[in-house]
Amino acid sequence: MPPSVWLVTGCSSGFGTAFVHEILSRGDKVIATGRNASTKLAHLKNTGAAILDLDVTAPQGEIDGKIRQAVDVYGQIDVLVNNAGYVQLGFVEGMSRETYITQLNTNFFGAIAVTTALLPHFRARRTGRIAFLNSIFTWSTGVAGAPYAVSKQALTAFALSLHEEVVSFEVGHFRTPVLSKSQMKVEVGAVAGMEDYKPLLRGWMEGSGRMSGNQPGDPKLGISRMVDVLRGEGFAKGKPFPVRLPIGSDAVEIVKKTCEETLKNLEEWRELSVSTDFDGPKRGPWAVGGKGREKGKI
Repeated sequence: MPPSVWLVTGCSSGFGTAFVHEILSRGDKVIATGRNASTKLAHLKNTGAAILDLDVTAPQGEIDGKIRQAVDVYGQIDVLVNNAGYVQLGFVEGMSRETYITQLNTNFFGAIAVTTALLPHFRARRTGRIAFLNSIFTWSTGVAGAPYAVSKQALTAFALSLHEEVVSFEVGHFRTPVLSKSQMKVEVGAVAGMEDYKPLLRGWMEGSGRMSGNQPGDPKLGISRMVDVLRGEGFAKGKPFPVRLPIGSDAVEIVKKTCEETLKNLEEWRELSVSTDFDGPKRGPWAVGGKGREKGKI
């Protein structure tokens, strides 16, 4: 089997860098991308990876051109890994609209722009896989995490809309620099009374400091398992391609707990929820013996 060609965004550090090394170790080819590639991706130049400057927040036309350049490197792209992103923290009361927009531009709209630019290539070749590096924040958020959680929830909805040949990796806590002070952006805000939040923020930051470097997940193993899924080998061999997949022991427990709570809530409120239908027999796809709304149909 000829080597596959991967395009990975956000390769300056953390998971992006780890993806590049793992992909190359499997004998595949990789195009590592990021902003200011000549300096921020210099550490990858001797790995055998192709390096491409790509800012996922650039206008769509510019990103389209960059993706054409990427395709020209090896003549094809087989797998896209949307990894670029950052963590924005802050309390809702003191958060500006612009802060949410900036977070969404990178974590959400950036992934959409790159994916949209590459879809015609995948469609023309009738093949291609897309992965989104998502977050356990799509299942359970935390203090001051609204901007980040919103961006990742939106990304989940987008991935589910694409559905076929797409996997959303909902990553737990791995030992990467993501929780370091240099990686997180924090906005307290200048709203009157925001001083009331400072003890809560201080406690959260101290907790994050204790977590940083002590996360249970090994990034190399996490990336290895994700590459297994995208290549259909190792732990993933013979298994159907997942749409959403928690990565990490803590992620599994959080998803399990959230699902159990959701089912409990569903049963507690079932009588109210189902009391809203018209009287009489169900019609259309909801008729007795019907299959409900079919995939791809409204």
